[in-house]
Amino acid sequence: MSLEIERRFLIKNDQWKDFITHKTFIEQGYLSHDLEDWIVRIRYDSNNFKIALKKHIKNFTNYEYEYSIPNSEGEKIMSTLTNTIKKERFFLKIDRKDWIVDCFKDKNFPLEIAEIELTKEEEQVILQSFIAKEITGLKRYTNLNLTKHPFSKWGKKI
Repeated sequence: MSLEIERRFLIKNDQWKDFITHKTFIEQGYLSHDLEDWIVRIRYDSNNFKIALKKHIKNFTNYEYEYSIPNSEGEKIMSTLTNTIKKERFFLKIDRKDWIVDCFKDKNFPLEIAEIELTKEEEQVILQSFIAKEITGLKRYTNLNLTKHPFSKWGKKI
């Protein structure tokens, strides 16, 4: 069983850029439409396609299973989807912890979200100076929701 324990945050400044180790561009789409059920996602990242199955369990823990698929199949699936997002993903190393910052593109620009994966829910997180507000568990900010309700169309942004 593969578990993902993750907390997510909005960003208030560019101080996170001092900690970048590398970056990649991601395009992902969804084959599911209901946040309450299993979420099926396809992601293109660095010339590879992966299918992921995710299901919320409790608090900020999810089941997550991810599988590589051939590029030809990934391209075909992705070409049939309308609910996709694009983002630039930055990998950070801060105090021996791995953080990710997603900078959304197109209809979700200028949304930026920081994430940290934990080994257990009780793990303490030292909030960095670039963190504005925790959004863990807020469905409005899920990637699936952003494909249906883009950030650029929100009235009040935060």
